[in-house]
Amino acid sequence: MSSPSVALPSPFAGKEIWFLTGSQDLYGEQTLAQVADQSRQVAAWLDEAPAVPVRIVWKPVLKDRDAILAAVLAANADEACIGVVAWMHTFSPAKMWIAGIDALSKPLLQLHTQYAAELPWATLDMDYMNLNQAAHGDREFGYLLSRLGQPRKVVVGHASHLRTQERVATWVRAAAGWDALHRTRLVRFGDNMRGVAVTEGDKTEAELRLGVSVNTWGVNDLVAVVDAVKDEEVDALVEEYVEAYDVVPELVPGGPRHESLRYGARLEAGMRRFLVEHGATAFTTNFEDLGGLRQLPGLAVQRLMAEGYGFGAEGDWKTAALVRAAKVMGHGLAGGASLMEDYCYEMTPGREKILGAHMLEICPSLTTSRPRLEIHPLGIGNREDPVRLVFDADTGPGVVVAMSDMRERFRLTANVVRVVGPDAPLPKLPVARAVWEPEPDFATSAECWMLAGAAHHTVMSTATTLECWQDLAEIAGMELAVIEEGTTTRGFVRDLRLSQVYHRLTQGL
Repeated sequence: MSSPSVALPSPFAGKEIWFLTGSQDLYGEQTLAQVADQSRQVAAWLDEAPAVPVRIVWKPVLKDRDAILAAVLAANADEACIGVVAWMHTFSPAKMWIAGIDALSKPLLQLHTQYAAELPWATLDMDYMNLNQAAHGDREFGYLLSRLGQPRKVVVGHASHLRTQERVATWVRAAAGWDALHRTRLVRFGDNMRGVAVTEGDKTEAELRLGVSVNTWGVNDLVAVVDAVKDEEVDALVEEYVEAYDVVPELVPGGPRHESLRYGARLEAGMRRFLVEHGATAFTTNFEDLGGLRQLPGLAVQRLMAEGYGFGAEGDWKTAALVRAAKVMGHGLAGGASLMEDYCYEMTPGREKILGAHMLEICPSLTTSRPRLEIHPLGIGNREDPVRLVFDADTGPGVVVAMSDMRERFRLTANVVRVVGPDAPLPKLPVARAVWEPEPDFATSAECWMLAGAAHHTVMSTATTLECWQDLAEIAGMELAVIEEGTTTRGFVRDLRLSQVYHRLTQGL
């Protein structure tokens, strides 16, 4: 499939993680020079790791309270810096870090490593021991972070090892997702679907807790932009569709319903222009609030999601924000991310699975196959038949995540799944879809999902892992309920109650 005609800028472009090294003046200039050289190398191992998607920028060794505070304040103020990695190369008395950690507003990773992976047993002396003290220097630092209640990720391992680099990279992607949420302007075209509870939520609290700005425009504001799209833009998009997809004969140029495809292209061009002009990276639509639009946007939404935009159906701005975060965290990885909705079940014993879809709006980033571009009636919305891409999501591992407003906090619920595909072809289901088996099993997954109050709209990601979402939740201070292998309903309910108490007690502290 060809690349989208216009893609959002890379979310990693110009971004940095600062590498801070702790020590003290006790050891003398010669030792401190070695500390600096070795910490540069540790930072370089991470910076050069293919898995790490942004620059790791080494900063001078920190030896006292004032220097630490200055470095943290500089990180806070630097737009390029999306997080901080801290490593105590030698013993860095942690009281020096109190003011800095108390001021830190960027995500933090505590790297527990040392310069050499192997000990030089035959020549090991006190000079070596004085230089390489991370084994207890990081424990001193860890005590202080826990004493201050500082959220962070701890990664243990040598910085040149692949597993260490991959875990750091996962956290970096979560930090980039957090940065992207704080830069997200979300456009709601119209309001929420009437009478629905879970798509509601506190938009003011979302901006305070997550950074995402959510505002509404009348649908006819969009209609004016759509109607102003020039025929030349429509022609170019139609050419792209014919090249990228298997377009059904009735929609191709000269076909009896080609005008419907042209209007779908006009929708795409107009929606993109509206989002660009408002600096938005996420949006919602609602089939109950279409104004002067002739079609419910299907193809346009699918292609905008493929470009990196977040999207939520029926005015569901919380899911749109999640899709945007998933797009950023999974950028450049195999797989994709999309709005998803649990639609119906295969409940035959031993073959249980979930069929997920939506009316029209599943992102083609979930497939490596060539989608079909089709047109079919839609029984809701009271508009013309909409065009849409039809495909089955690729098989493989994934995670399904929902966000719920629980009054005084937001809760993420995540279920580890395996996309398996349908048991048989679906010739009469003209929408994009995914079929998956949830961990630990169908019944436990569904029971726990409902006990958590998790939404029916989700983001499905086949690019990110559960660990990435755990890192994002830790950075955001959000409650996270996890359904995975080994989960039991009884244990899940117990953990949910404890988590609820914890997050209620710590909210705002």
